[in-house]
Amino acid sequence: MSAIAPFRVEIPQSDLDDLQARLALTRFADEIPGAGQGVGVERVKRLVGHWRDGFDWRALEAGLNAYPQFTTEIDGQNIHFLHVRNDDPDALALILTHGWPGSIVEYLRAVEPLSRHFHLVIPSLPGYGFSGPTRELGWNNQRIARAWAELMIRLGYERYGAVGNDAGSMISPEVGRVAPEHVVGVHVTQLFSFPSGDPAEFADLSEEDQAGLAVLERFWNEMGAFNVLHSQQPQTLAHAVTDSPAGLVGWLAQLFDEDLDDEFVVANAAVHWFTGTAASALRLYWENARAEQPKEPTTVPTALAMGEGDFTSMRRFAERDHTGITSWKTLPAPAHGHYTAHTATEALTSDIIEFFRDRD
Repeated sequence: MSAIAPFRVEIPQSDLDDLQARLALTRFADEIPGAGQGVGVERVKRLVGHWRDGFDWRALEAGLNAYPQFTTEIDGQNIHFLHVRNDDPDALALILTHGWPGSIVEYLRAVEPLSRHFHLVIPSLPGYGFSGPTRELGWNNQRIARAWAELMIRLGYERYGAVGNDAGSMISPEVGRVAPEHVVGVHVTQLFSFPSGDPAEFADLSEEDQAGLAVLERFWNEMGAFNVLHSQQPQTLAHAVTDSPAGLVGWLAQLFDEDLDDEFVVANAAVHWFTGTAASALRLYWENARAEQPKEPTTVPTALAMGEGDFTSMRRFAERDHTGITSWKTLPAPAHGHYTAHTATEALTSDIIEFFRDRD
């Protein structure tokens, strides 16, 4: 068994100086005003300006280092994680999983309220952030789930819950699948279940599910290009996002809601940049597109807590893939968008606490 080693974020000053030089030399793209062809130049200029003149990496670094951090090797891959313990040694543990284009920064605001009730393990996905780049093929959702199950056992947790957003909403149910004897429940902000093509699935759809299909169709028609590119040629894009911080933040911004604060967007971009994982983070899509998908549904108790205006999960299809759904809700206003752990921390963490209270 690989050792668990303490870790601190310590980015060299030379890397910060290099970034400032690159940002100062940004050559911004041309655009046709109002054409609606993707992330606009004005937003990228604003984000680059904030990164140059308003963002304090050392403050984020200090915030991360305020929490105990560790690394360990699992299945040949370095895994970085925050491990925040509750005062009660018998408290339930939760493993919280972020997605793309995010990072562990997604959950920083949730640490304090959740750690009052639970032990928290917040890993950086393989190929993301402080886990460093992946070095071999095969790191798909299922393999990550097996690594998470190993991590929790390695930390001494026989019973725990799995929480996720975005990719984490796909990985967390898989943790329940690979370790059902240990996982007491799964709490996610999306259930990515889609029609299989069977015409019978479309019979008598509820108005809610019909609306969900309409949102899904609109998303894929207008914003699905990132998924196709990541799934087919992530290495082609990798050269741009690895070399240009403006290119990186512009690419990531397509899936950071327009109403998110610039600080949050830049903080996540900076984690990708300083860890050299902008390229390897893209590979998860390529891996999942080639992975054999499980044929049987998950069975552990599962809760969905959607943000208003986010991906609309469709219950008929979700219940086909997850038979243990016990809670299905849209979080109350002002919970909105894809990153509710950051934007509606109280609403999301309260729902997590309520769901796992009955399973402790």
